[in-house]
Amino acid sequence: MASFHSITYYLSGHPSIVGFRWSHAESWGSTWCFLFSSIALYIAAAVILHGASLLVFRKRRPVPIGPLPAIHSLFMALISATIFAGILLSTAAEIRDSRWLWRRSRTTAFQWLLCFPLGTRPSGRVFFWSYIYYLSRFLHALRAFLTILRHRKLSFFKLFNHSILIFMSFLWLEFSQSFQVLAILSSTLVCSVVYGYRFWTAIGLPSACFPFVVNCQMLLLSCNLVCHIGVLLLHYIKGGCNGIGAWVFNSILNGAILFLFLNFYVKMHLQKRKAAAAASADDHRFGSENTELIKNKDA
Repeated sequence: MASFHSITYYLSGHPSIVGFRWSHAESWGSTWCFLFSSIALYIAAAVILHGASLLVFRKRRPVPIGPLPAIHSLFMALISATIFAGILLSTAAEIRDSRWLWRRSRTTAFQWLLCFPLGTRPSGRVFFWSYIYYLSRFLHALRAFLTILRHRKLSFFKLFNHSILIFMSFLWLEFSQSFQVLAILSSTLVCSVVYGYRFWTAIGLPSACFPFVVNCQMLLLSCNLVCHIGVLLLHYIKGGCNGIGAWVFNSILNGAILFLFLNFYVKMHLQKRKAAAAASADDHRFGSENTELIKNKDA
């Protein structure tokens, strides 16, 4: 019990967490200039690394990078689990401390999770973990460089997805956007599972018999879509949600990611069906040839 209280204190009750305030002067990486320059530098570095790897290693073989993918996956799994636990405990504390105020406006905890009241400022426990989540997106984006070195491919979808995730998490803080608590909870939960699975397979343990990572990402996008509908309904029912302008822009970006991901998902399944059809055709042809050989021998 004492250890649980200690964990709760360091994840939701520490003065640096309770007293956090998103500020351009105090928070690292909190300016628009930093946001755009870091995304531009990230894309440029990925393109340069891809071009350099093709020039230096002309044969399309993976560049040996040792245990870096496993280390990155383990680190991201641990930090995602920490953010999930931190924002979960912080959300419970915020609900406990603000319940008396919500009774006046007839607001429930679930409504607050989807729709922040107008005038909400980016300060306190929840926004501290939102800030940590924003910083973790830069670490998450490093996976693109590992993919370039291992597979010698530059994926537009991955660069776009990582850049959009950084941009969206910045908007959450800058405009105190509604829905971010549920978004961070679902995203960090899925990320901890996905990166844990990647670490599992990176150290040589058996993988799943189905596309585990893709299905987890599809589940996350589906949950986000349902929550976005809930935010829209509450915005009109409750008379407004904080940061709704940023939410609209966020929804457009999420729609673009969903479209690209569905396109990838459909292509992956079509390729599997074609491969299965080709394999069955080869088996049928091989069986027919064997039957004919047996008949010729009998004759």
